[in-house]
Amino acid sequence: MFFSQLDGTIIAPTSSKPWGSGLLQWLEFTKLKGITVQGSGTIDGRGSVWWKESPYAAPTDEESRLLVPLNNTVKENPPISSSLGWKMPTTKPTALRFYGSSNVIVKGITIQNSPLCHLKFDNCIGVSVFNMSISSPGDSPNTDGIHLQNSQNVLIHNTNLACGDDCVSIQTGCSNVYIHDVNCGPGHGISIGGLGKDKTKACVSNITVRNINMRNTMTGVRIKTWQGGSGSVQGVLFSNIQVSEVEIPIVIDQYYCNSRKCKNQTSAVALSDITYEKISGTYTVQPAYLACSDSIPCVDVILSDIDLGRLQEKYHMDDAFCWKTFGELKAPVEPLIGCIQDGEQSQNWNKKDQYSCQA
Repeated sequence: MFFSQLDGTIIAPTSSKPWGSGLLQWLEFTKLKGITVQGSGTIDGRGSVWWKESPYAAPTDEESRLLVPLNNTVKENPPISSSLGWKMPTTKPTALRFYGSSNVIVKGITIQNSPLCHLKFDNCIGVSVFNMSISSPGDSPNTDGIHLQNSQNVLIHNTNLACGDDCVSIQTGCSNVYIHDVNCGPGHGISIGGLGKDKTKACVSNITVRNINMRNTMTGVRIKTWQGGSGSVQGVLFSNIQVSEVEIPIVIDQYYCNSRKCKNQTSAVALSDITYEKISGTYTVQPAYLACSDSIPCVDVILSDIDLGRLQEKYHMDDAFCWKTFGELKAPVEPLIGCIQDGEQSQNWNKKDQYSCQA
């Protein structure tokens, strides 16, 4: 067992010289069995000197293109400025990363203003994160709160996540993830994906997200995949999600693209057994956006006990949108999301090898 007690403040350098040509991560724990990072201290990435170089003219890698047809504009927040004159490396570091480790615990600490992602778990088994805080401004680019990749048996709870990108990002190779009692916002919500980029195979299963408070986020609970990918997302439950001033609370986007134009492709990551239940609160753009693949439609999508109200201010409002989404509405659902189609898609896509994630 390894214990790291943090009760002070670790401060990142803000000049370019210590970083050289750039690092993928600043603080890293690798290939450990039983590692705990705990305490009342702070990891401060002092990211504003990195963010000021980031362009906002086009969607970033972690910004969905779905807002373009809805608003007819791409969100262009002004970059965070810095009085420092030098230029930082183009490779921005993640503040704290765990790689290839098991039985990992992170509790109590604060991570703030990371240049990129704040806390990342890659190829880890048995992760527990609780009673901690992550904080960066809502317009800080690509600053995911917690990023999960190729990790299993993950528990995240009683945590405050405020950042400029996804509060939690769940990527390929993740299974048995349970997130509950989390405050999210500002940020882009809690997301599975983007999956399947560059025709890769993505496998995600058994994800539960419940008892979440979201305020002033771009999306609420979201699944996003690239065209051309393969694999599957199965067994996802989003339950008891309270939203306030969230642009689009319920999202499936299988046409995810981080540039102005992406090539249409027939292959897709298959989505099935996705449940949104007890989603309530206020939205500012659209209650639900469910855009599934033409060739590999979403099946077994269930919406139950939905109570979403328009925030009547200066915002443009759109009705719910669905495309190739098959499933069921279970009353009450307000507003009515009548575009979901009854029954299952007739294609037996789940029997095709390229969409299967079974060993």
